[in-house]
Amino acid sequence: MEKPNLNYIEELARGDKTIKKTLIDVIKNEFPEEKQDYYNSLEQQAFKKIEENVHRLKHKISILGLEKSYEIANEFEHNLREHSLKKQKDFEEILAVISEYIETI
Repeated sequence: MEKPNLNYIEELARGDKTIKKTLIDVIKNEFPEEKQDYYNSLEQQAFKKIEENVHRLKHKISILGLEKSYEIANEFEHNLREHSLKKQKDFEEILAVISEYIETI
């Protein structure tokens, strides 16, 4: 599995430590909430809501430089439109990797 990184955030910040910190703080604050929303929607089997949650989380995946994981999330999002949970396990593994990573930044 690929590893999250801050390359894109550093590119956006262009050396400005304040901007970098702000972007990291946004991810650290929003990701856990969005992840919990995803699991809540999943528990309710609310496919449209699950799809929306995956869509929001997909942006965090991209920002953290996870290109292959982004593709998996995109596939999962499309599967949800068909009320299919195919790729759910892969998506949740990505969430676990990100959760672990944001504790270290």
